[in-house]
Amino acid sequence: MTAPGVQLGRRGLFALGAGGIAAATLPQAARARERTTARIVIAGAGAAGITMAARLSQRLEGARITVLDRRERHVYQPGLTLVGSGVWTPEKVISTNAQWMPRGVAWIREAVAEFDPVGNKVVTDTGRQVPYDFLVVAAGIELNYAGIEGMSEALIGREGIGSVYAGPEAAAATWREMARVAERGGVLLHGRPATEMKCAGAPLKLALLSHARLARAGTRGRSEIVYNAHNDATFSVPAIHRRVVELFGERGIRINYGHVLKAVDPGRKIATYRTANGEVELRYDFIHVVPPQRTPAALRNSPLAWQSGPLAADGWVEADRRTLRHPRFPNVFTVGDATGVPRGKTAATVKKMTPVATDNLVDVIAGREPRAAFNGYTSCPLITDIGRAMLVEFDYEGRLVPSFPFVDPLRESWFGWLVKDQLIHAVYEAMLGGWV
Repeated sequence: MTAPGVQLGRRGLFALGAGGIAAATLPQAARARERTTARIVIAGAGAAGITMAARLSQRLEGARITVLDRRERHVYQPGLTLVGSGVWTPEKVISTNAQWMPRGVAWIREAVAEFDPVGNKVVTDTGRQVPYDFLVVAAGIELNYAGIEGMSEALIGREGIGSVYAGPEAAAATWREMARVAERGGVLLHGRPATEMKCAGAPLKLALLSHARLARAGTRGRSEIVYNAHNDATFSVPAIHRRVVELFGERGIRINYGHVLKAVDPGRKIATYRTANGEVELRYDFIHVVPPQRTPAALRNSPLAWQSGPLAADGWVEADRRTLRHPRFPNVFTVGDATGVPRGKTAATVKKMTPVATDNLVDVIAGREPRAAFNGYTSCPLITDIGRAMLVEFDYEGRLVPSFPFVDPLRESWFGWLVKDQLIHAVYEAMLGGWV
């Protein structure tokens, strides 16, 4: 949706962009191509895997690039919060992997069941062995709904339970439940898990959007919205945390710190949270469940995962945070949500990660040391209302790194909404083609 009288096509919006969100780089095909006969396997055909396939096919001549993934459907995940709040329809976020797969890239429609970095091969779920000279891990995240007692994907859209993370249909079902509760008002619970997760800003957006929907329905005055933060902050970047606390305060959204969802009881509509003082039960009419998240079992059980430290528990892939190269298996790089670095797990991060990983892999193929560095860039256009958003972007150190110098990243604006509602989808599609 746009302001009255404003109609901007994707080409026009793309021209507005600059910097980290929307700046177009030189087409990869215009750069010098490295000749090689290397076998490159890309595990995963999500945003990161397809973007890497596109960029590598443009940078390398003669390489044998193979993508492994069973999924036929491609989901524009940044749009799921908009589907879950009734702004977009599910169809707007659905395409096919075949539509984006680069020409000349082999696509094996099988899932990786085993990573064998010692033997330089992967094994698929049909038993097929696929050898490689170089591996790019882009296997994404597993949503562990079973990690919450009483919860399953089948409950989404029933008994006041929503969760946009499970896909377009789940997001649409979430909106139906939210809209039903908004008609009469009630208690709405939001929060996030204690694990690493994709798009840590999404739970905050859903809390703010639920306020917007209640206000429009005229039931905000007889409703309560609670955000259950998993630790002592709503967001890991201090400046953003402080601004979110202000926004929640202005809208009367209560914050409970140190509350991690342990269980849901759909029949009683009770959510149980772990806290430092023991378990706490909260009644709800609507709850947005964000499941614990981890890498797929094939990664968790492989030597590629971190062996110690805070990123080891859920199988995040060990990587040098600057080069994205595996420190123990130097012919392995990792991009996307499975990457074990302190920031990331957004599509905007993929946009910044993939050029770095591509440049460094090409350097290694050519016998050079990796020279490109990823700075931890993460972007989270934080929707604060229908028609307003903040363009928050930050790096490893938590410094704000705005792409648009004329926009205050901590101020709600219609322009921020325009970027989220129209521009970013166009940039995402250009990213899949390896052009930005």
